Amino acid sequence: MKILIIGATGGTGKELVIQALERDFEVTAFARNPSKLKFKHERLKIILGNVLNPESVNSVVKGQDAVLCALGHKRWFYPNNILSQGTKNIIDAMQRNNVRRFICETALGVGNSFGRLGLYYTLFTIPFILPFYYWDKGRQEKIIRSSSLDWTIVRPGMLTNGKRKGKYKHGEKVGNFIWSVRISRADTADFMLSQLNDNTHLHKAVGVCW
Repeated sequence: MKILIIGATGGTGKELVIQALERDFEVTAFARNPSKLKFKHERLKIILGNVLNPESVNSVVKGQDAVLCALGHKRWFYPNNILSQGTKNIIDAMQRNNVRRFICETALGVGNSFGRLGLYYTLFTIPFILPFYYWDKGRQEKIIRSSSLDWTIVRPGMLTNGKRKGKYKHGEKVGNFIWSVRISRADTADFMLSQLNDNTHLHKAVGVCW
């Protein structure tokens, strides 16, 4: 299977690339700064591009069997639409090129998972530090839901750089309204890649945490 990984130089994105190669996928990594990917592999292509450039996205989507998106940024403190507009460009390119399977990382606390990241994040971190980021994640999810793709939204808890355990909770009711919930980027990538051969969560937004 040929898969495209968007946001390949971020924490989850790098794990997606590494684990996808371990699973014998043919991987195209799409990144604004490819030099951040320090490894090479015969089944890995690294493509320079900008998710906010529709033509750039369209050219890399063509010929893929599935797209995994771990798009993120650190422009937290002012309004922007990087996540939602970037995702719109991805979806438009997929529909144009008849690429159906789309798996996208967002976060617990978005949409109908509001509150499931625990009190500290719900009452302090999200409203006072990350409001613009979460508002755009909400717009991102709405764009995905309105598409005609075979999509799955993956909502991890607060991300860590811990090792892959291979054991985690997942489902539409995952999370905790009181205690903070976490998961490693490695386990988030593991779950996202598992969705490529599993339609259980097709057209669903599913939480994942330890």
